[in-house]
Amino acid sequence: MTETPGQEAASSLKIYFRLLAYVKPYIGYFLVSIVGYVIFASTQPMLAGILKYFVDGLSNPDAALFPGVPWLAELPLLHAVPLLIVLIATWQGFGSFLGNYYLARVSLGLVHDLRVQLFNSLLTLPNRYYDQHNSGHLISRITFNVTMVTGAATDAIKVVIREGLTVIFLFAYLLWMNWMLTLVMLAILPVIALVVSSASKKFRKQSKKIQVAMGDVTHVASETIQGYRVVRSFGGERYEQQRFFGASQSNTDKQLRMVKTGAVYTPTLQLLIYIAMAVLMFLVLLLRGDATAGDLVAYITAAGLLPKPIRQLSEVSANIQKGLAAADSIFEQLDETPETDAGTVERERIDGRLEVKHLSFAYPDTDKPVLHDISFSVEPGQMVALVGRSGSGKSTLANLIPRFYHHDQGQILLDGVEIEDFKLHNLRRHIALVTQQVTLFNDSVASNIAYGDLAGAPREAIERAVADAYAKEFIDKLPQGLDTEVGENGVLLSGGQRQRLAIARALLKDAPLLILDEATSALDTESERHIQAALDRVMQGRTTLVIAHRLSTIEKADLILVMDQGRIVERGTHAELLGRNGHYARLHAMGLDEGQEATL
Repeated sequence: MTETPGQEAASSLKIYFRLLAYVKPYIGYFLVSIVGYVIFASTQPMLAGILKYFVDGLSNPDAALFPGVPWLAELPLLHAVPLLIVLIATWQGFGSFLGNYYLARVSLGLVHDLRVQLFNSLLTLPNRYYDQHNSGHLISRITFNVTMVTGAATDAIKVVIREGLTVIFLFAYLLWMNWMLTLVMLAILPVIALVVSSASKKFRKQSKKIQVAMGDVTHVASETIQGYRVVRSFGGERYEQQRFFGASQSNTDKQLRMVKTGAVYTPTLQLLIYIAMAVLMFLVLLLRGDATAGDLVAYITAAGLLPKPIRQLSEVSANIQKGLAAADSIFEQLDETPETDAGTVERERIDGRLEVKHLSFAYPDTDKPVLHDISFSVEPGQMVALVGRSGSGKSTLANLIPRFYHHDQGQILLDGVEIEDFKLHNLRRHIALVTQQVTLFNDSVASNIAYGDLAGAPREAIERAVADAYAKEFIDKLPQGLDTEVGENGVLLSGGQRQRLAIARALLKDAPLLILDEATSALDTESERHIQAALDRVMQGRTTLVIAHRLSTIEKADLILVMDQGRIVERGTHAELLGRNGHYARLHAMGLDEGQEATL
């Protein structure tokens, strides 16, 4: 729905006032900077006024500047004018320093606060938000959009205050010198306001498009960097070059459109101002009355100083509109509802009894159910395996237990407590999750294992987890052992090694409920044998939910649930299910998953 001009103005004001709220912690610095700009602006009419005395002094350089003032009565114009110019310039420099330095402190503080808040919000947003937004646009907000916002919040304020005060002081001086002439000048202001208003709307629209285009550039670049192996092995260089060229060209075109708007708009405004100046000069010559040559020069000089601040004030509109468009997208993310956590139950330790009763689930904003009436129970220390073809709902079920998504039909109970009733952080403390897609951070091996809540774990516990995950052998061969940096997402390690580090992380967590989502799929047969031995040991006394397509992983399961199109179609032990000669037997015959060899 398109906003009317009135709604758009109200929306802009609302965003701007919200943005200015971030300046509150820096209000002291902000006030000092305003004092600096008041000092700076007050020197402008002073410089024009000095010219009056300079021109009058051309005919009589020995006349006193302050005839009635003690100590200064003897000071002739010859000495007073140069001295005052130096003093005014020094005073102006002092004001400029105060204004610029302290406003920069506000600006940098604002960037920092917004970036931190945006990043922190990413840590609390629900999974569906990540499903609906690509990473490039999210990163672009934290880098590019925040910088645009400071243009509106502080750089624009700098111009508005400094140049606005300069205009006010100059107008006051002009009114004091000749109020009738000055009122004639004011007649052109409504025309200037009209030009500024129409340009502002264009700047806002174009700026939003630029930010989306910038997000596309970041998105394509980050995807290519992360997937560089796939790009190279499948000869995707030319495709990626074209894709990036297209995204960058789109961004360039939109930037150029904005520059074109500004390039037409500024000279138009300047022409209007100089027309006003031409009229003014005509009137000065026509209505000079008994004014001295110095009075007229000072008046015209002060009037001549007006176009620059007025032009800068009009140009600030572009910065404000860019900033408001960026702030709009930032506040859109900050206003997203974080992961809901209405839970009140906290348990120091749970036994790990898992019960799922009549669970049905559809992903947010879709009507098609992914799970239909799922029911099963697992006693502490038991192992349940979920098997089925890709897309049968196995991983969805695993994602519901740590509450990555919320279910509203049926129940998932841990030790008899509905998981929605647990406090989120407490619930996740009791669950260790190992997935096929291992995430490692650009840090040491030890820091990757003892991550997050585990960061304070003693070195001996880390070494024990490493040994139990059969990772000690390859870690000992690394240059600094546990202190070796693994590179971005563990790029320096093989798939099997990364998987073993993820399992070591889960072992260190020592949670009562263990979820293994295709956790051994990246392992070669020998690594898997080691891991299998480790898993056999850690599963003792823990409830384990295994999603796997390798037979060796699930043959020992206490209960195997066969899933198809979101339903449990068979359940039982390995031997029972083989005897029924149904879904499981067919999966077993082809190695549980198409393209996978059975590992017996």
